[in-house]
Amino acid sequence: MHREAARRLITPSRRKPEATPRPQPKPPARGTATEGIASILSNSPAPSSAEVLGPIVSGHLGSLSRLFSQNQAARKAANKPPASTRDTDILDYGISSLNPESRLLAVEPPYHLHIYAHKHNTHVTLTRPNGDAIISVSTGNIGFRKAARSTYDAAYQLAAYVLGRIQEQGLIRQIKELELVLRGYGAGREACTKVLLGSEGRFIRSKIVRVTDATRLKFGGTRSKKPRRLG
Repeated sequence: MHREAARRLITPSRRKPEATPRPQPKPPARGTATEGIASILSNSPAPSSAEVLGPIVSGHLGSLSRLFSQNQAARKAANKPPASTRDTDILDYGISSLNPESRLLAVEPPYHLHIYAHKHNTHVTLTRPNGDAIISVSTGNIGFRKAARSTYDAAYQLAAYVLGRIQEQGLIRQIKELELVLRGYGAGREACTKVLLGSEGRFIRSKIVRVTDATRLKFGGTRSKKPRRLG
């Protein structure tokens, strides 16, 4: 035991010396950088996005609003109706068929004169703007019977009769504008046109603002009737 104790005293200890801890730098206190930036910005506050973009946006909007107002003023000046008519009563019915170069401003919707001429008869109907019939007659109502109803003379007399009734009932004062609607290709089509262009139609001819063709066209459709065998 004395030897072991002497050996321990003589031989140095093989244990490694404990490493002394190195001094670590202390982390910066929280809020130091933020407070520094805030202190910098507090002296010279940064402009907001509205302040930066405000003049640009307001400049663009101002120019657009000025351009829009100029266009609106130009359109109003171009489409300004005459002083005699009211804005609420103006309806644009397009270019007149009788006078294509003049664009009409109708005070009220036009009346309609329907002429339906097929190969067996001719029908003439005068309607109000809403479609209500005022006069509706055919060649049979004025005395023509059977095959005589399809003739040119019957349609001519029918058109003259209708124009006479219009004048007798005082409808000329009510009719400001008149639209002529033709349908079919019978003999009455040409006959009624001749009456309107003749002396019988001189009081109503100037009121016609449009002439339309409402003839129905068949695209395929049902099977036609077999042709007659003659001879």
